[in-house]
Amino acid sequence: MLRERVTEDVYVFISQLYAEVSATVVITPEGAVIVDTLPFPQETRQVREFALERCPAGIRYVILTHHHADHIYGSYLFPEAELISHRMTRETLLKVGAESLAQAKGQTPALASVELRIPQLVFETDLLLRLGEKTIHLMHAPGHAPDAIMAHLREDKVLVASDVVTPVPLIVRGNAEELSRSLRLIKALNLENVVQGHGGVLLRGEIDETVDSSIGYLRCIDRKVRTIVERGQPRSALAEIDIEACGKSRIPLGGLVQRLHQANLEFLYGEIQQESQAAA
Repeated sequence: MLRERVTEDVYVFISQLYAEVSATVVITPEGAVIVDTLPFPQETRQVREFALERCPAGIRYVILTHHHADHIYGSYLFPEAELISHRMTRETLLKVGAESLAQAKGQTPALASVELRIPQLVFETDLLLRLGEKTIHLMHAPGHAPDAIMAHLREDKVLVASDVVTPVPLIVRGNAEELSRSLRLIKALNLENVVQGHGGVLLRGEIDETVDSSIGYLRCIDRKVRTIVERGQPRSALAEIDIEACGKSRIPLGGLVQRLHQANLEFLYGEIQQESQAAA
């Protein structure tokens, strides 16, 4: 697992076991705050050990940015911490969390010890969390997922964007227009760093370019997939839509972005096809 020091009090851990997913540790004199956990216990235990070494006051809060398994499965390793999320995250986990975890354990033995935790403190639009001279502004930022949130560490000028910002936007079971709106929110903040949900930490000079290219990518794939559907072409025609022609590299995340790009195209094809059939 990789560890990156972003500011004096903010550290980011990047998984080497699953898709470079990230977890963030915020250190304060009154306790640590963890934003997202890592899916495999062996890595999240390292995050916990680090936080406790650096923060004698213990771990006060764990913030879950959305309900996806790769961000929440380590939360049971922080039983003393209050769990915070969007209201929809709690509702989704209560509805399907246990069944999804059982399926994951059946497929991945390394998850055998994982237990489902349900957030206790939830919010709808915004939540301000103050701890040890730190102000953390949690804001609803749907698009990647309906329940997605971002965490703005105001004094540090750091945004933990989670999967709102990734090397290629992922909209499967999400909404491209909502994600574009959430991305635009980022440009209004005075930031030094953005922590991506997967991949490395963005520096100040990279933030606007990344946001703009992500919005441009979403426009590009919508336009190209819509053209294919309108022409009555089969799904196989999606292979002609190159990720780099839409402004994103095929290299990050060990090449996983190419698979995510294809998943976006398949999802949009089905969505636009349904729109066309409904309008006919």
